[in-house]
Amino acid sequence: MLTDDTKDAIRAAYTRLKDGLPGFRPRASQGRMIAEVAKALAEAGGAAVIEAPTGTGKSMAYLIAGHAVARAQRKKLLIATATVALQEQLVQRDIPLYLSLNGIEAKVALAKGRGRYVCPRNLLMAGNSLAADAQLGLGFDTDLALWSKPPGERDKAALGKLVTALDTGRWDGDMDAAPEPVGDMVRAMITTSAGGCTGRRCAQFMGCPFFAARRAVADAEIVVANQDLVLADLTMPGSEEDSWGGVILPKPDETLYVFDEAHHVASKAIDRGTAEVFLGAATRQLSRLGRQVHAAYSLTDKELLGKLTLDLGDAKLQELSDALEELEREIRLAWMPDPGEQEPMYRGSLGQLPEQWTLHAEHLAVLTGEVQRWLNAVRRAVVEMSEGGPTQEALARELGIALERLERQGRCWRAWSTPDHEHAPPLARWVTQAADQQLVCHASAVSAAGLLRNVLWGNASGVVMTSATLSAGANFRHFADAVGLPDEAVTLSLPSPFNLAEQARLEVPAMESLPDARDAHAEEVCEWLAENLDWDAGNLVLFTSRAKLDRVLQKLPIAMVRKVRAQGSLGKSQLVAEHIADIEAGKGSTLFGLASFGEGLDLPGKLCETVVITQLPFAVPTDPVGATYAEWLESRGRNPFIEVTVPEATRLLIQYCGRLIRSEADRGRIVLLDRRVVVKRYGERMLQALPPFERVIERAA
Repeated sequence: MLTDDTKDAIRAAYTRLKDGLPGFRPRASQGRMIAEVAKALAEAGGAAVIEAPTGTGKSMAYLIAGHAVARAQRKKLLIATATVALQEQLVQRDIPLYLSLNGIEAKVALAKGRGRYVCPRNLLMAGNSLAADAQLGLGFDTDLALWSKPPGERDKAALGKLVTALDTGRWDGDMDAAPEPVGDMVRAMITTSAGGCTGRRCAQFMGCPFFAARRAVADAEIVVANQDLVLADLTMPGSEEDSWGGVILPKPDETLYVFDEAHHVASKAIDRGTAEVFLGAATRQLSRLGRQVHAAYSLTDKELLGKLTLDLGDAKLQELSDALEELEREIRLAWMPDPGEQEPMYRGSLGQLPEQWTLHAEHLAVLTGEVQRWLNAVRRAVVEMSEGGPTQEALARELGIALERLERQGRCWRAWSTPDHEHAPPLARWVTQAADQQLVCHASAVSAAGLLRNVLWGNASGVVMTSATLSAGANFRHFADAVGLPDEAVTLSLPSPFNLAEQARLEVPAMESLPDARDAHAEEVCEWLAENLDWDAGNLVLFTSRAKLDRVLQKLPIAMVRKVRAQGSLGKSQLVAEHIADIEAGKGSTLFGLASFGEGLDLPGKLCETVVITQLPFAVPTDPVGATYAEWLESRGRNPFIEVTVPEATRLLIQYCGRLIRSEADRGRIVLLDRRVVVKRYGERMLQALPPFERVIERAA
C-alpha cells in the first residue's frame, strides 16, 4: 500500500510541476487521477481504468504517481502507447520535463520491436551484393537471393549511405531515424525478424542496434513501448514454468504498467492471436524450402540432420505439400464463392467448420509440427558451423524465416482443429478468396478477455489503463468485458476540465433520410455541406465508408471541392500540414476523413471550428470476428447490438466529438447528420452519453 514517504514524494513532485510550469492551472481531474494511479499501482496486482478527457494532463498524472511508486517499490514503470506520436511526445518532451522539474536523474528507454532496427549482418550482405562481381543474392542460388528484383540507383545510393552512417557511428541503427529513407523492399532486406536472427552466434552481435536497445531497456527505470510489443512480450512463455512475459521487456511481476490510448488494447490483443494461411503461397514456399534444405545438407556435409536423411526430409515436405493441396480441394468442392461478391468469404457459424475441413486441419497440425522440429535441427546445424561464410548467414536467415512461417501455419491448423472451451466464446474460423483466386484460411479469437486474464491481470505488479474515451457515458461494462477486467478493479470517468456547455454546440439537423437509404442520404449530406458549412473556415467532415466519402465529393460544387482535402489523396501528415497552411493564410480548408481522422487528430483553435459526423460509427456487420462473437452472445440469450455494437459506436462518437475542443480557448460546433439518435430507441442513450454540449436538435418537417 502507499507509504507516507511515497505520498510525500508525489505531493512534492506535483508542487514542483505547479511551480515550474509557466501558466500551469491546477485541475481537479488531474489531482484525482494522480491519487487513483498511485493507489492502484501501490497495491499488489492493483488495477484501475481511468477515462481522462482531453486537457486533463493525464501523461503528467501517471508519470508523477507511477514513477514515485515504482521507485519506492524498486520496480520498472512501463508506459505502453498505441501510436508512435505519443511515444515520441513522452520520450522527447513529457518525461524529460517531469525529470528536470523534479531534479531527478533516471534512465529512460524507448523499446521497439526487432523490425524497427537495422540488422547489421543483413545490411552488410546487402551492401556486398552490390559489388561489381556479385550476382543477385551474392551469387548464390536464387533461393538465397537478397534482391527480389535488380536494385535501382536510388536503392544502391541509400544502402551506401546507411552502411557508412552505421560504420562511422553517425547512426544508431534505429530505422525510424535512418539518415536516408528506404523503400519497403530494401527495408525488408536490411531488417530481420526473431526467426532470421542468430543472436549471440552472429558475428555482428556486439554491434547490433537491437541488442544495444535491449540492454538500454534492462538498465532503464522508465520504459516507453508500443502496445503491440508489450502484448507480444506478455504472450511469450517466461523463464519459469507457467509464467508469461519478461523475454523482451522487464518481468511482469517487477513492472508497473500504464496503458495509454487503452481503447486500442482489446483489438490489438485479438490481433496477436490471429492466424492465416495462403494455401497456394504455402505450397510454393515449401518447394523453395526444399531447395534451401538441400543447400543446408550440402553445406554442413552431414548425412543426418534432426535424425532424418535428406531423402526422408524431402518426403516430409512432400507429405505436407500434398496435405495442403488436399485441404484446398476439399474446400473448393464444398464452397462455391459467389462470382458477384467483391471479397468472397465462407464463415463457420459459431466458429464451426465442416467436419472434413477440421480433420484435414488436424492432420496438417501434426505434419507442420514434425517439419518444424526437423527444420529446427537443420537450422541449428547451419548456425553452429564454425566456417560457413556468407552462404551460412544467408541460409540461417532464410531457414529462420521459414520456421516462423510454419509456426504461423501451425497456429492456424491448431485453431481450426481444437475444440472450443464450453463456457468461453468460440474462435472465429473462416475462408476467403483473394483477388488472385487463392484460398486463404483464417482463425482468430473474438474476445481478448481470456488472453489478458492469463497474461496481464494478476501477472503484472500493477496495471492502469487510461484514455480519453473508454466508457459509454461513464458505463464501463463494454470495455471491462472486452479486456477481461478483474471485478475488484477501479473504474473512474473524470469530468472534462473544459466548459463544454459554453464552448461547443451539438446540432442534429432535420434530415429527411436515414443512412440506410445510401443514395438519398449521401445527396442530403452533400446539400447540407454545400448550404451550411463555412467553407472559409477550418472544418473536419467524418465518414464511415470510403464509398460515401467519394459519392459526396463527386456531388459537391467544384468551387467547394477545391477546398477539400480528402483522406487517401495524400499522406495524412501532408494533408494536415496543407490544411494548417491554408487556414493560417486565411483561405479556409475542409478535411474529409474516415475513422483514423476521428481519433488522435489535434486541430486546435481555428484549425477546426466545425466537426461534421455524417453518420453513427457502427461496426461493419460483415466482420467475421464481430459476427462470430455476436452469434455466441445470441446463443446465450444476450443482445449483441445493445451490449457491444451500441457501446462501441457511442465510444467512437465521443472520440469523434473530441476533435473539436482541444483547449480552454476553443469554440465550435459538432453537427451529426444521422437522425437515428432521435428516432431510434438506442439513440437517446447515445445522446445522453455524449459530453454536456449545448444541444440544438431540429424537429423533423
